[in-house]
Amino acid sequence: MTPVARQEVLGLYRRIFRIAKKWQSASGQMENTIKEKQYIINEAKTLFQKNKDLTDPELIKQCIEECKARVEIGLHYHIPYPRPIHLPPLGLAPQRGRAFRNQEKLRKLSKPAYLRSYDEVS
Repeated sequence: MTPVARQEVLGLYRRIFRIAKKWQSASGQMENTIKEKQYIINEAKTLFQKNKDLTDPELIKQCIEECKARVEIGLHYHIPYPRPIHLPPLGLAPQRGRAFRNQEKLRKLSKPAYLRSYDEVS
């Protein structure tokens, strides 16, 4: 990892923990605030721990972009959880064959940047 990328990653890590420290639930209830703070901390630790051994600069860049997107979306909508995406069901194509593979490929490509690592961890 280049020193510039390392500094950016460490800065994002610190920023996430500062956000978690100041986080207030949209509902205003203390128990929801505590749950959401804990979710932010656990999610950050899990994802940063999972990606600590990455060496490919392109993958590191993707992870940084995903992190920035999730932080900005969380701050904007005031929810720490990833926003759901609505993709068409797989019922249109048979479970085998070229049409199914093409549909799977389109679903994978249509996944937003902020959800790339969500399925792998959860």
